[in-house]
Amino acid sequence: MIGGSIAGCAAALVLHRAGARRVVVHERATAELADRGVGVAVHTERCAELLAAGLVDEAVPWEPMRVRHWYVRDGSEALGRVVGVQPFPFRAYGWGHLWRALRARVPREVEFRTGSTVREIAADSGGVVVRGADDEERYAAVVGADGHASLVRDHLHPGLTPHSAGYPAWRGACPEERGLADWADGICAYVVFDGGHLVVYRIPDGRGGRLVNWVLYATVPGTATTSRTLDAAHRARLDEITGELLPPFWGELIRRTGPDAVFLQRLYDVTAPRYASGRLLLLGDAATVARPHTGAGAVKALQDVAVLESSLAGGADWASAAAAYDAARAPVGQAMTALGRRLGHGLVEATPDWHTQDAAALDAWWEGLAGQGGFGGRGLAR
Repeated sequence: MIGGSIAGCAAALVLHRAGARRVVVHERATAELADRGVGVAVHTERCAELLAAGLVDEAVPWEPMRVRHWYVRDGSEALGRVVGVQPFPFRAYGWGHLWRALRARVPREVEFRTGSTVREIAADSGGVVVRGADDEERYAAVVGADGHASLVRDHLHPGLTPHSAGYPAWRGACPEERGLADWADGICAYVVFDGGHLVVYRIPDGRGGRLVNWVLYATVPGTATTSRTLDAAHRARLDEITGELLPPFWGELIRRTGPDAVFLQRLYDVTAPRYASGRLLLLGDAATVARPHTGAGAVKALQDVAVLESSLAGGADWASAAAAYDAARAPVGQAMTALGRRLGHGLVEATPDWHTQDAAALDAWWEGLAGQGGFGGRGLAR
């Protein structure tokens, strides 16, 4: 296993459950993976599937969401004018809470090697050689759970490069007591403006309190996003959005987060045409990176693992199990990538005139944009 994040830990767990004699996880980080308070929204139906598959622990803290309010800056209301209200049955988790619960469940028999950077792999009919900085080791198979810049994906599909979305996401989280109190519980806020939108929801902080988690998507004309650090252009754009485009409540929320708690996320999309070939297999972001508008990144990674487990249970050998997994999941990756592009186009690149929208127009627009494409994750078909 290359990569010990959510997908990697979950896969190590199910491979051990499937009877693999030896499972080794190569994780390049030397310490606990950092989460910076990032939230994960999981649709309640998808959550039920993952709970049943034993990949989400009911003991992990979460916050309920029931409805989504769409706000636009208009008039004197601090939160803005509500353009529409839609059902939004999601659970909000902290990324780190999900990862730590999975990491704790990885059996002690699994070799979890931190600080283990894989430099190269070489596959043949008999297995895969994994080369590190100073050594190499042969395995019967290698699972790539190594994220958006996957070494395993590069080996399976040379020349397949992620496509930049052309705009970034600013992300942050602040303690709830610093995030104002006028915004009611159970509401996921979509705050929309010309050229972007802000998504806000509460997540547990792991200490009995809550964080206000937010993600802001917007174009930055003439500027490329190349790092997680905010340069002058991205700070200026954030200041413009919070001061001039967002309703006062939401602009103040971002300002209260503090500059040290805000980071940039580069947005890409890419999907592997095949998730498995020979002795190599891809999971999670290594297989597909869909823009996070889909609300399904961690969910899809865990669904990949769930289908891998069922494929191993139903397959006579690795080859048949890998083929069944590929047939089930590669089309899902293609659909999620397409959905992410459509949502990005409608929510960032070609936004409607929000000030003329009413609830009926909003519902029709959203249905045309998202349809049955799997917002929040597609149903788990195994």
